[in-house]
Formats: sequence, C-alpha cells, structure tokens
Amino acid sequence: MTWSDFYLFCFIVGFALSLVSFFAGAVHIHLPFKMHLPFHVGHHVGAGGGWRGGLRGGVHLSWFNASTAMAFLAWFGGTGYLLTRHAHLVALASLSISTLAGAVAGAVVFKFMVKLMHSDPPLKSEDYRIEGSVGTISMPIRENGTGEIIFSLAGARRCAGARCDDGKPLEKGAEVVIERYEKGIAYVKRWEEFTR
Repeated sequence: MTWSDFYLFCFIVGFALSLVSFFAGAVHIHLPFKMHLPFHVGHHVGAGGGWRGGLRGGVHLSWFNASTAMAFLAWFGGTGYLLTRHAHLVALASLSISTLAGAVAGAVVFKFMVKLMHSDPPLKSEDYRIEGSVGTISMPIRENGTGEIIFSLAGARRCAGARCDDGKPLEKGAEVVIERYEKGIAYVKRWEEFTR
C-alpha cells in the first residue's frame, strides 16, 4: 500500500461516513445498530465560556466526536492524496500538511456545532407557564361566555379558549392577561385592570 492509497482510503471512509450521517439525519434513515465507543475521550465544552464553554444547561460536546472525526478523515485523506499525486513532496511534508488540513476541517465543524448548540436556548419551566402571559382576544367573550385568546408562549403563537375571570364581556382585540389556566380554558383579565 502506497501513501496515496492510504490517503485515498481515508478520504473515502471519511466522505462515505459523512454522507451516511447526513442522510441519516436529513432523511431519517435508521441503522439497525448503535455505535458507541467503549471509552470516553476528548475535551468538553462546559460552563466556562469560549471554545471550552458557554453552553447553558450543562450540555457537553466532546472535541473528538463522529462529525469532527469524519471531517478530519475526509480532509486529511483528500489533501494527502492530492499532495502525493500532484505536488511530489516528501512523505513527511505531505503528512504534516494533510494533518493540518484535517485538524482545521475538524475545528471548523466543531465550531459550527458549538454555534448550533448556542442558538438553541435551554428549556426553562417559566417559558412554558401560561399564567401571566399577555394576549389579545381574537373571538369576543360574551357575558359569562367563552371566546378565544391569541398569545405567545415560548416563542410560538398559541390560541386557547378564554373566559373573563369576573364574567364581564370582552370585545375582539382587547389586550388581556391570563390569570389562570384550567382544563384548556384561559381565565383572563383586561390589561388595564391588571396593571392598577
């Protein structure tokens, strides 16, 4: 086996596993087995900030994970193959440049994954509490009757059946606060009354 064969093999394995990973995530292909390493390796992104942290909620991401390994293999193999075939460098120089290219590709993938994890805020119970939410009446509430309210909860627009807490009618478009939520019905009060 020559150096170019070794690099080509690394490129094919890295690229093929990247494709399998992409299609497994994008098209939801499920493999009949799960692969796990029997040991734990790599550094973690913790609560400190920067490359080693900043993820909320104790989420950890290892520097050595499947995505970074596949990126390293593909770029290491591809760069090494091109260098041995076309640049005619000494084997040690090709190995060094290929390793650097693979490490840079792995670091770029790792940084991208960290950014994705930063963009998803952690789930907090108070974000999903309906009581105290401000909304607008979308279907008028008649006296002692039921209407409908539209409000925002955890960044999503929601609607629910609504009743006025004191039984008074409320017109469409009135701004209200949800005081309590029972059996799918939001009991509301006018915003002006709530702020007094």
